[in-house]
Amino acid sequence: MSSLIFVQFLLLGLRVIDTATDTWRHCTELLPLDLLAFILEQDTSKLPGVHVKQSGGLRGVHISQTSYNPLSFPSSHLLVNCDLFPEEFSIVVTIKVTRPTAKRNEYLLTLMEPKQLKKGHVEEKEERNNTEKDLGRQHDGERHEDRERKMWMKTKGTRGRIILGLKLSRKSLHFSFRGHEGVTEQWRFRDIQLADNQWHTLVLSAGRRHVRLTVDCRSPVEIVPFRPFPSDINIQGSRFHIGSRGRRKDLYTGLLRQLVIVPGSDATHHICPSNNPQLAVLSIPPLLSDLTLMRKEDAGHMSTYVELVSAGLEESCSELLQGQLWFNPLRKGLYFCDGKMWIAVLEDQKRLDYVVEHQVLATSSETHDVEVFQVPGVGLMAAMAHRSTASAVYLWNHTGFQLYQNISTHGALAWRHFSMGKRGFLVVSNSGTEIDFSVIYKWSKKRKKFVQIQSLHTHCARDWEAFTINRQTYLAVANHRQGNNNHTIDSVIYKWSRLRKAFEVHQMLPTSGAYDWEFFTVGPYHFLVVANAFDGVTTSVDSVIYIWVNGSFQVFQKIKTFCATDWEMFQIDSRVFLVVANGHKHHANRPSQYAINSTIYELDVNGQLFVRFQDIVTYSAVDWEFFSLGEDYFLVVANSFNGESYSLNSIIYRWQGYEGFVPVHWLPTIGCSDWEFFSSKGESYLIYSSAKAPLSKVFKLKTF
Repeated sequence: MSSLIFVQFLLLGLRVIDTATDTWRHCTELLPLDLLAFILEQDTSKLPGVHVKQSGGLRGVHISQTSYNPLSFPSSHLLVNCDLFPEEFSIVVTIKVTRPTAKRNEYLLTLMEPKQLKKGHVEEKEERNNTEKDLGRQHDGERHEDRERKMWMKTKGTRGRIILGLKLSRKSLHFSFRGHEGVTEQWRFRDIQLADNQWHTLVLSAGRRHVRLTVDCRSPVEIVPFRPFPSDINIQGSRFHIGSRGRRKDLYTGLLRQLVIVPGSDATHHICPSNNPQLAVLSIPPLLSDLTLMRKEDAGHMSTYVELVSAGLEESCSELLQGQLWFNPLRKGLYFCDGKMWIAVLEDQKRLDYVVEHQVLATSSETHDVEVFQVPGVGLMAAMAHRSTASAVYLWNHTGFQLYQNISTHGALAWRHFSMGKRGFLVVSNSGTEIDFSVIYKWSKKRKKFVQIQSLHTHCARDWEAFTINRQTYLAVANHRQGNNNHTIDSVIYKWSRLRKAFEVHQMLPTSGAYDWEFFTVGPYHFLVVANAFDGVTTSVDSVIYIWVNGSFQVFQKIKTFCATDWEMFQIDSRVFLVVANGHKHHANRPSQYAINSTIYELDVNGQLFVRFQDIVTYSAVDWEFFSLGEDYFLVVANSFNGESYSLNSIIYRWQGYEGFVPVHWLPTIGCSDWEFFSSKGESYLIYSSAKAPLSKVFKLKTF
């Protein structure tokens, strides 16, 4: 019996290990990681032995021989949301070797494993020697040299502490890394002449089947390794060391001006060709780049002028930088600082390349809807409608969404953000109680959170739509049903009363299991379309497009839909489209069909109605989201159920002109309930909410 229990625990342990391994994530984030800028953001006076020196009119960092491991930090501070080093990457470094390297090795950069991991015999011997040396014990020079030689000879057969290392020798550049089965491997570039007291920019680009070294934008030197770069280098708990390998020995003695890691990309194409190849720039820390340039006048006097164009990674646009031009080599764009934000002057058009998972956001319960919006002075936020007794507002930072505020809700189904003047509001639809109340919240600048201002009686409200006509603000609620069976009820349009400082009923519109409202404007005309889902018997019902006439909405057109759950209006050039998400076909006691067509309609201006343009097969679709990147247009659909499983692909479609929309990317989702597109600092993202799992996911759209 005890043996059986032991086997069960063993199998459980193996299953846990396999699960943990499967969840390891690669660092696929393409944003460059400026290691030098990250460390120099600290007060340099608190970094002993680290000095900023000027040479040839340029600044660089110099590490004194008396310092001990000053430029070091956990890799997780920059390599966020990942556990494995990227399979493809680049390292960009600008250095000035002031004297011939007398030592065997001088490390520019290392990534070291955590000390608490189990170490091999050679590492234990190395650390023991270092400890004894630090305690002041004297060893015979010949014995010490012999030990070092033996350790060097055994490195390739033992598990060293270096995960990655970039080092200089007298005439070579070496890149070492933890290879297959923990064996340390090394790529060596010979006859690299750097010790000439000149600035040089190096780009080491590593891929699965090649590694290239480009010096000063010249023709690259390429090595084809006999084994590909490993895809399973674990960086959990590791630390970056700049200019060393974590100890006094083998410190870099020259000047260091630029040190950037670019995961997933060959940075050579971003900085070369260059007018000044020895100083080609991807990202220079502000501390090293804020020099006033000098020039000589004919009379021998010196005058100064301010550098008006900067290059590299983005720094915050502020009043101090007002009037400054900034060139971003990654986006190939030129931007102007107006004192508050960077404005594009010239910008290369983006093209969608592929989509990667950026964040898995654990939520308190399943989520029916997500609303992304901006709060001035605070940042990008997302409100999520959780099924539990509390919904949440999240704030975006460089790693993803983080919890900002919990708001008490009851079976929340939808959020909508809207503005009146400079004031921001949120409205949530609650359900699941005997008397449903939807609640409106106002952003409090003083308290820095949303506070309740009004409640409205609704009936299982599935959606809110906010819009403005003639400077008047309106809210439309989609009442889905009253009780459990009555779906044919009125939905309501509210109007903001400036006198009473509250929303009041403006118009009632008959709906059938209303699921969504969509407001849009074409020229001088205002439209409102409702997605009707169910009349109590069948999902084959008319959804209705209304037009604003003399202060109220009147029927413009009826369109047959099948459990319509969402309408999305979009424009491509001068063409106007509406796309409906059809959920499923159901009539009385007949089996439901979930794989059905959702349809795109185009406005026929001459005929003054919307006509069928394209059918797309969807699986219980509940949302469409339209977005554009550069000159390309996309639709993403939320597929939620295929009749058997909630785990299925939601699909991104790209506009192909005459061909309409064609599928280009398949994204795995679980009970997908909503998609939202948003941008932050020039990057584009998609977030989806799950109605069947307590999670939401953020995907990053990679462009070229």
